[in-house]
Amino acid sequence: MSNIVIIPTYQEKENIELLIKTISCLNVPFDILIIDDNSPDGTGQIVKNLQTVYANLHLIERPGKLGLGTAYITGFKWALEKGYTYIYEMDADFSHDPDDLVRLYTECNDRGTDVAIGSRYISGVNVVNWPLSRVLMSYFASVYVRMVTRMKIRDATAGFVCYRKEVLENIKPHQIKSKGYCFQIEMKFVAYKLHYKIVEIPIIFTDRKLGTSKMTGGIFNEALWGVLRMRLRSYFMRYRRT
Repeated sequence: MSNIVIIPTYQEKENIELLIKTISCLNVPFDILIIDDNSPDGTGQIVKNLQTVYANLHLIERPGKLGLGTAYITGFKWALEKGYTYIYEMDADFSHDPDDLVRLYTECNDRGTDVAIGSRYISGVNVVNWPLSRVLMSYFASVYVRMVTRMKIRDATAGFVCYRKEVLENIKPHQIKSKGYCFQIEMKFVAYKLHYKIVEIPIIFTDRKLGTSKMTGGIFNEALWGVLRMRLRSYFMRYRRT
């Protein structure tokens, strides 16, 4: 087993069937793991029904909204236990183009990259259909992260990522303190401190057309304070591969 795409969901009934179909039709095979937080719109049931059609489709249902970070931690643990080589994060709303999964795979499989990031900001600002205020908030949040952490990564909050199995085994995601969107930053920060090869691939990020965004200003505030706490903790930690 080579590729597994982890997709957390909450109220994504408008998108989930088409997304699963699109990923399943790519010219590189990907298994799909949906982590559904008891969506009241029936997203989980839609996935269950589709499992009779798609052998590559897996589902973990959780009792309620438990946070993005814990969803990925659950998915990472499952994927590592199953022995997948490349483990991906992806949003459920088509803001990430499924075709770009192949580009992330190629970067890791063919070029030996350990962490491949689908980046909105590595070649300018490649965001479609966001209001200017949200673009500026996201962009300057990334600038702030670079200043605090000294990482070269231009899109540290990106949620479209491929991790090589070994990276996750050494990051130990269950030890990551951040649970919200700062989780994405801390995962990359630990990979950086462990001296893994991290490459950003330019993508076009398109805001969702269907469903409701889960992003709020409070989420960004959480990330900003979380980065400071993460950086302070790092002075008292030793980062070593096993």
